Amino acid sequence: MDQSNAVQFFWSQHQTMTKIPQHIKSMLLIWDRCSVSHALEFFSPQLHFVDIITTQYAISCFKTSPLFIWNMQTNAYTDEDSTIMDAQIGQTLHELIEEIKANFSESSLRFYQREFKFFDDITKISGILKPLEKAVRKKKCQEELQKIVPEHGAYLPTNPDSIILNIDYTSGIPMQSAAKAPFLARFNVFTCDTDSVERFNINNDIHLSNIMTSDDAVRLKGAIFKVGDDVRQDVLALQLISFFKKVFSKIGMNLFLYPYKVVATSPGCGVIECVERAKSRDQLGKQTDARENFTNSLAAYSVVSFLLQVKDRHNGNIMIDEDGHIIHIDFGFLFESSPGGNINFEPHMKITQEMLDILGGSVESPYFKTFVSQTIKAYLALRPYEKEIVNTVALMLGSNLPCFRGETLRQLKLRLGNIYGEKEAADKFNTNVIQASVLNVRTVLYDLIQKAQNEIPC
Repeated sequence: MDQSNAVQFFWSQHQTMTKIPQHIKSMLLIWDRCSVSHALEFFSPQLHFVDIITTQYAISCFKTSPLFIWNMQTNAYTDEDSTIMDAQIGQTLHELIEEIKANFSESSLRFYQREFKFFDDITKISGILKPLEKAVRKKKCQEELQKIVPEHGAYLPTNPDSIILNIDYTSGIPMQSAAKAPFLARFNVFTCDTDSVERFNINNDIHLSNIMTSDDAVRLKGAIFKVGDDVRQDVLALQLISFFKKVFSKIGMNLFLYPYKVVATSPGCGVIECVERAKSRDQLGKQTDARENFTNSLAAYSVVSFLLQVKDRHNGNIMIDEDGHIIHIDFGFLFESSPGGNINFEPHMKITQEMLDILGGSVESPYFKTFVSQTIKAYLALRPYEKEIVNTVALMLGSNLPCFRGETLRQLKLRLGNIYGEKEAADKFNTNVIQASVLNVRTVLYDLIQKAQNEIPC
């Protein structure tokens, strides 16, 4: 980074720079806000050291947000039952959580306690459903949901800008899962902003009517609750997808990604934002705009699938919204992990006959050629950001997530292909990845296996 670009990070309108300590971590207190990718690049080498300055900075950032406490609770342990504390950072995270809570005002502490109790109670329903037969799970789910009353000012962890008004008690639906028991519930929420949510919860003089200016802001919002399922892989994948989306937007590429929200609330527990407004796939070919949206979103998610090595891409994990955008969900297998004992059976991308039909029916159609062109451009657009992408993944290597098996970073760098020039990288990507994935027989076989084992339609 040249000097002119570096200046922006040292200027802060929020601080008076009367003294600049020599130690780099002291700079945390006077640096202005910067992008996550820059923060990772600058501070990753120092993240293994903990001192008073780092702690003070963390407390100043985290004292108003339960989201960070949820995150620290999750990463303090290496197992899903909160019995094995992480030997390196577990105790430090616990001490930091207690110090953050000690700095809460009385009203902030009550807000924190209400929020955590409410979602602990809801999430526990998943654990109650887990040992039950599938046939009785729905009835039991709705019975348990009926017992829960929304706490004052509570918000969905995935939507901290919205206040929960009430629960749709009939919405409790167990999701399809053989080993786990995730369930979906919907809430009527009032959407405002995070500052309003905080003021409403902390200031006793503020009533909901003071911030609720329009009924239009009230909507039904769904979330999926999981117990016994580590959602941190989903969090990592969606952080990277969010970064990719920003890169595409920055350079003006008309590509679609939907980085829905996932929050790990404790070891083995999490809340997942529902992807709303889905439509049946057979309608897509009848609408030109929908087909263009499908093309642009398929291109973006194909690059995501390749770079992150996203697997288990059956039709239950690929959704389509009412505008025709394809949306991938559930990132339980990525990088070095895959179903069937990490045999890496599926190809780099999923391009089925059904998808090809939407793209015009053949590899010679204009829509398919546009898809190929957009996919290559998206891949090339991300290659210059290798350092930011690799740093984001590197921060999670010590988490014991199953997607890390020793070769993650080396293989990720190889897929980004920066050892090649742009033209050679584009040609290799087109031949070895895109074209090799079109109507790949392993995709067909995997879908057939999912249909036979889990009754998921091909």
